[in-house]
Amino acid sequence: MKIIPKFKAQEILYKARNHELVIGAHVFFANFEITEAFGFMGYDFVWIDGEHSAFDKEKTLMNIIAANSGGTASFVRVPWNDPVLIKPILEMGPDGIIIPMIASAEEAGRAVAACMYPPEGIRGFGPRRANRYGTVDNNTYLGNVNQSFLRIMQIEHYKGVENLDEIMDVSGVDVIMVGPNDLSGSLGLLGQTRHPEVMKWFDKLADKCIRANMPFGTSLGASDTESIKDWVDRGVSLIGCADDLGFVTSGGQATLAMVKGLRSKQE
Repeated sequence: MKIIPKFKAQEILYKARNHELVIGAHVFFANFEITEAFGFMGYDFVWIDGEHSAFDKEKTLMNIIAANSGGTASFVRVPWNDPVLIKPILEMGPDGIIIPMIASAEEAGRAVAACMYPPEGIRGFGPRRANRYGTVDNNTYLGNVNQSFLRIMQIEHYKGVENLDEIMDVSGVDVIMVGPNDLSGSLGLLGQTRHPEVMKWFDKLADKCIRANMPFGTSLGASDTESIKDWVDRGVSLIGCADDLGFVTSGGQATLAMVKGLRSKQE
């Protein structure tokens, strides 16, 4: 009898629905050792950014494998809501796929359809790592595939907040993820994520998700402690609050300033 591996996606969903905070890290450098290290550190998921970084398909695959090795879930953000971009990522067997710029139920429906095999969707059949390189038979794989990864809709425009109730009603949507900077930009306040008007829209999104019992998350820099606290207070389910680029920048700048300070004291 074929033993089905325990799905990380369902572990994450269980924690989020039971009000346990799910904490993630981001990778922007295409270095799979960093992804593996985040897993060993104990982060619940690693967000592999295929939208704003230089990941090609092979490096994306290596980072998914590294996350698995480190014991953490792999979430891959694709560049756009396009079946051509979504399909090859799903063949790699990530634990979640993040689809950006969802602003309507129609767009969410297209995203879910790209993730599902017929008759539920339009995904073409050709799993590779997703079915353990063929070691899981097709009947077993197809019977469990929809539970094996999360379909995460990223809300990055105020229209997405306005249409959120309809978006969450789309069958197959598992998690709502907020894009704070782009949402602020849609309000003409790009980067002003603590502006009172932007905060109102964040509050509105959180309230809608909580009322619908929909897990929701956001992505923030590790140094943005005020915003992290705000989102935790809003009841956020998942939060990405660390990244390789941020750690390198803050650590590098701090060390440089410290050494320069030592020399200035001698003068």
